[in-house]
Amino acid sequence: MIVVPTAPGAHYIGDALAWTGAALASRWQYHRWPAEARRLADTTRPGYFVALGLGALIGAWLFGSANTLRAMIAAPGHSIAGALAGGIFGVEVWKWRHDVRRSTGGAFVLPICVGMIVGRFGCLFAGLSDFTYGTPTRLPWAVDLGDGIGRHPVELYEAAAMAAFLAFYLHGRIRHARWAAAHGFHAMIIIYAGQRFAWEFLKPYPPVIGPLNIFHLLMMGLIAYGILWWRRGDTDETRPPG
Repeated sequence: MIVVPTAPGAHYIGDALAWTGAALASRWQYHRWPAEARRLADTTRPGYFVALGLGALIGAWLFGSANTLRAMIAAPGHSIAGALAGGIFGVEVWKWRHDVRRSTGGAFVLPICVGMIVGRFGCLFAGLSDFTYGTPTRLPWAVDLGDGIGRHPVELYEAAAMAAFLAFYLHGRIRHARWAAAHGFHAMIIIYAGQRFAWEFLKPYPPVIGPLNIFHLLMMGLIAYGILWWRRGDTDETRPPG
């Protein structure tokens, strides 16, 4: 069992580092593939980013808090999964109202992945106070977050899964693979939701339907969203950016 030093404030440090990492990733991406940023700017308006921000904020608070309602003690919280779903909802409503039919998510794949990977370390070092810890296990890589119980390091499972996808995605972008340019965002949503669905079985969250908790249901919705968009054959990013 691996003893992990924890502190409640580590979550906020992790959030700050995640935002910083995402910003740096965006900057690098802008210089590497400037055409992508130009397409996003040509397709959207300032209201797009307002809808994105508000949707992400509401989704993060709503799902992060709703997840505790069936527990013994309900408490407000925030969730990256909820932020992702809320941001998507806000953007899709904006696009519907402005008759934008193209996918606009390609520019966000790299920063979102970097933010998720870095942010999960903040969750891990926040310990039990973060409510993102795993269920007990006797596996040799179990972590002790301060209560003497070995637990699945689910935060690291998620970080590793998204890091693997990010490496595969960047390889595809550098090699000008069509799927990475045209459907990178949809692939990210499917992979994120799929791996998150699996790890949810290793978290002590209260179930809502059978063995499924609220995030299981949310991930099922995100997987359906990603597959639907992919099958629509969106033409926004059919050519790799220069």
